[in-house]
Amino acid sequence: MQSDSVRTASRADTAAVIRTVTLGFSSDPIARWLWPETDVYLSAMPIFIEHFTGSAFEHETALVTDNYRAAALWLRPDASANDDAIDALLDATVSRNQADDTQSFFGQMAAFHPHEQPCWYLPMIATDPAHQGCGIGSVLIERALQRCDAESLPAYLEASSPRSVPLYERHGFAVIGEIQAGSSPVMYPMLREAAW
Repeated sequence: MQSDSVRTASRADTAAVIRTVTLGFSSDPIARWLWPETDVYLSAMPIFIEHFTGSAFEHETALVTDNYRAAALWLRPDASANDDAIDALLDATVSRNQADDTQSFFGQMAAFHPHEQPCWYLPMIATDPAHQGCGIGSVLIERALQRCDAESLPAYLEASSPRSVPLYERHGFAVIGEIQAGSSPVMYPMLREAAW
């Protein structure tokens, strides 16, 4: 692994972190299903990231490498996405032909999210493609899971690509189902039980 140190991102890091995540998701199956056209993806994805994970900066649960090669945007149990803003963005940017599939897809995401107990949530983790495969993502995951374990809380995420499932499994996550609607790729909700 490269000698990247990990730190908590501040609000001042928001723009740089969003650029890293946008770059890291540029070939993500779900993101590119939503926005297959490059110009639409590049305009919509940064806004989506802000609405989906923005509270990670406010609550100091966003992790980043010092040089912005990778970032993980965690949401603590009492945090949430800005669902109304996300819905408005999707309505404005996703093809009308897949509007119903998109609504169904996000509805399934909401249904799989654990509701019966407090849970840490990792909505987005990304590495600059030029630095993928160096172990940076694992370091970001391990750092956050230490906090989950200290609080005896489970962690939840959705793997948006089958290639990422083994990475999360190595960190104790298990697939608990599949999310798929119409023409969408499959997303894999994954849960890591609390370490007691």
